[in-house]
Amino acid sequence: MISIRSLKKFGLLGSLYVSQFMPFWFLYQALPLFMRQKGVSLETIGLLQLLALPISLNFLWSPLIDRYGFTRWGHYRFWIICFQLLIAAMTAICALLSVENNFTILLICITLISLFSASQDIATDALAIGLLKPNERGLGNAVQIVGNSLGSVVSGGGMLILFNYWGWAASLQTLALIMVLALVPIFLYRENVQKKQISINRQSDDLTDQSTVKLPVSYFQTFINFCRHPGMMNWLLILVLYSSSSHMAATMYRPLLVDIGLSLSDIGWLQGVVGTSAAAIGGIVGGLLISAWGRKRSLFLFSLLWATTMLTYLFPAFGFTSLPVIYLVAISPLFSIGIMSTATSTLMMDNSSLETPGTDYTLQSSVSIFASLGAGAISGVIAKAVAYRGIFSISLAIALISVLMIFQHFKGLPKNRSQGEHT
Repeated sequence: MISIRSLKKFGLLGSLYVSQFMPFWFLYQALPLFMRQKGVSLETIGLLQLLALPISLNFLWSPLIDRYGFTRWGHYRFWIICFQLLIAAMTAICALLSVENNFTILLICITLISLFSASQDIATDALAIGLLKPNERGLGNAVQIVGNSLGSVVSGGGMLILFNYWGWAASLQTLALIMVLALVPIFLYRENVQKKQISINRQSDDLTDQSTVKLPVSYFQTFINFCRHPGMMNWLLILVLYSSSSHMAATMYRPLLVDIGLSLSDIGWLQGVVGTSAAAIGGIVGGLLISAWGRKRSLFLFSLLWATTMLTYLFPAFGFTSLPVIYLVAISPLFSIGIMSTATSTLMMDNSSLETPGTDYTLQSSVSIFASLGAGAISGVIAKAVAYRGIFSISLAIALISVLMIFQHFKGLPKNRSQGEHT
């Protein structure tokens, strides 16, 4: 049974994960659809993935967030509040800009929102690692997946639908207001931080008993030490393959929906609400199953399900575009990605030390996101050469290789690690 203390932890983290990427996801998902309606090429749309580049490179400044903070506000609490206020401010500025007349300035603003969101994510993940005990991490990461999915439903689905009625300015002003209101839980939370150093052998059992961090030995040594962990390079390769496969298919599926005649409202409902809700449900299921099955069995079985659902992208590419098929493709891959994301995030937390939690977790996350962006950026070029059928077939092949890599990864680890708390 979940304790009151755990529920408080999950509630705090949920509020942060729901809100942190909402403005970015609205702009990130809306722009490609606007551009495709105006006849912009798939290659150009694919390059919009580079707007999320700061999210994939945030590991570069994660040691600074681990190292420095304003302790009177709480080490990570300080960073979270600052970055979320900056996101709200930039979103309000975007509301004053026009897509047609201020496109370049708008791209700069979206990049800054991406930068601030990525930086806030470092602090949020570090806060979560200190708050959650190992046996809470499965459900804790389910909260993360559900929170991110709910934020995507509201911003990338609901707001995209309401955009047709409210318009550009009102939609973004609403998102800016939501970002400010979402700060209430973190304002009420008091992070108890000792200055500079504590013992790393004690994990907090209480919401207000958050540990601070030791200063890392050196900037580069922090990354080097992490990558020297047994099996770590193999694990990072798995993250690359999994992320590349998923994002390559998802990036080209959106313009495919435009090409078969769906409206922005239809796509917003299908992808932003139905699909993302499926991912959230998958995250909950994943968290529950990880607690029951353990890390190794869960990740392997989840990966088999995910690879199977990647096959569904081929159905509309071969002309099967009936409503049941479209809904199947919207639901099944995202449900399995929700399950997989919970498992991979849990293992990423297990691989993170309490000395440098922001750096360790963010490095793994950055590898995954960088692979996603790279795959998304080249997906349009590949799709032009081999059509939608070819790009979805390539994604499926990479997914199958990922499953084999996951099996080999656990098989090659020492027994106490492959069956225990770590990857």
